[in-house]
Amino acid sequence: MSRKILVMAHMGRQEAKDAARDSCLQLHDAGLVPVISRADLEALQEDGLPLVPVEVIEEDVSLREIELVMVLGGDGSILRAAELVRSVDTPLLGVNLGHVGFLAESERSDLAESVEAIVDGRYTVEQRMTIDVTVWQDQKKVLHTWALNEASVEKGDREKMIEVVVEVDRRPLSTFGCDGVVLATPTGSTAYAFSAGGPVVWPEVEALLLVPLSAHALFARPLVISPNSMMAVEVLTRTDARGVLWCDGRRTTELPPGSRIEVVRSPKAVNLARMHRTPFSERLVRKFELPTTGWRGPVPPQEATAARTAALPTVRADGGGRVAALPKSTVGHEMPHDPDPATLGSRHERTEAD
Repeated sequence: MSRKILVMAHMGRQEAKDAARDSCLQLHDAGLVPVISRADLEALQEDGLPLVPVEVIEEDVSLREIELVMVLGGDGSILRAAELVRSVDTPLLGVNLGHVGFLAESERSDLAESVEAIVDGRYTVEQRMTIDVTVWQDQKKVLHTWALNEASVEKGDREKMIEVVVEVDRRPLSTFGCDGVVLATPTGSTAYAFSAGGPVVWPEVEALLLVPLSAHALFARPLVISPNSMMAVEVLTRTDARGVLWCDGRRTTELPPGSRIEVVRSPKAVNLARMHRTPFSERLVRKFELPTTGWRGPVPPQEATAARTAALPTVRADGGGRVAALPKSTVGHEMPHDPDPATLGSRHERTEAD
């Protein structure tokens, strides 16, 4: 049975169209079956350039037959692909043609290497946490959706703040006026939550984030919350300001006053294909072009084992305000301890007398 690879690209950009055509050619020459959508096929045919034989998703082949999705574009393209494969466990391998591209595995210059890795099966699969999002209005569930990066509750009118109360584990935490609240995953910590001043969370950390947007409150700091918790935001009714919910910046719904948005960890993850086991810290440095000049690196193992832990002298102020050195304590030995307060008092008095 032939291996089938779905190629998705942002067909509004010529660079992406060229990359899609090159990828299909390389996959075909290696004996794999390139698969694309009907819309992408028509976009490529408009150029009048040659294209190797391809199959069309959901016409010639089903999603469950796809081994891997190769996404050519930025993070937005990967989020779109994640929506497509939500019902299956097909991994996504991103080739960044955008700007920062945190979700992508490689850059445009590495396109040929990426295709070779797919052909040879040289990739691992990394699971990324997602969130389930439920919207309630008048005690009725009106929407259930999901997000890979974040669910953001935002003001619906430019000239008005929204009044909200935020909740964690079914207990109210704080009420304030704001531009919105971002409810994010670790993957989304480098997206909208990062722009709002939230912390960068390593992808393997299991946690949820709550980040207020321009809140008028003393306590409006970003929060890192247990992945087993439920976060909620309620749009208060004391004003007529309405809100709007965005999930990954792609799916949206109106939030009239009184709306309640609940967010929990989803049992279903998004699978990302990785060719290299690059530490996340290295990805941060590369994506944000962080300065690392002067870094000397960790101590070599042989030198670290040769060094011995030395005891440092402990100092205290004597009765005259001078600092006097106490006898050194061997590392690992307890300091003398007298649990009798009366004895301690007499010892203190003797010290003062001296």
